[in-house]
Amino acid sequence: MGTIRVGHGYDVHRLVAGGRLVLGGVHVPFERGLAGHSDADVLVHAIMDAILGAAGMGDIGQMFPDSDAQYAGASSLHLLEQVAGRLHTAGWRVGNIDATVVAQAPKLAAFREEMQKNIATALGCVADKCCGNDDSNSNDDAYVVNVKFTTEEHLGFTGAGEGIAAHAVCLVERC
Repeated sequence: MGTIRVGHGYDVHRLVAGGRLVLGGVHVPFERGLAGHSDADVLVHAIMDAILGAAGMGDIGQMFPDSDAQYAGASSLHLLEQVAGRLHTAGWRVGNIDATVVAQAPKLAAFREEMQKNIATALGCVADKCCGNDDSNSNDDAYVVNVKFTTEEHLGFTGAGEGIAAHAVCLVERC
């Protein structure tokens, strides 16, 4: 067994009228969207921070500062691809990711599989084979990315429908 590390990521964005709601690279039909410099995909942002933290590579604010115009409106999945590239170059690979989106509305479970697939693809993962993991005993129907959803029973800013938050935990291992 090689070196393994764990990282945690957290992100939150306000819900605003007239914006697009993008989570896990999926456009979710909803009357409001998330405000942010990029596409404001809180799920992918939390995952990027978890990966970068696990590898000791800073955070997304350092890598993609919101003061840099080149990231305005950027696809978070595209940014995740860049994170995956840096991770691999540094000699790490993703072991697994477990993430939770906290939103009172809309209901998101119908989008789970597409989100997991989008994130796994951006990371260079196919099913549970990620970044060079060639374990032939693996379950090919499972993704190394697990996404869950919860409400906060109308408590706090997410429960009041003012924003959406996401938490992610990532395990990385030396290649």
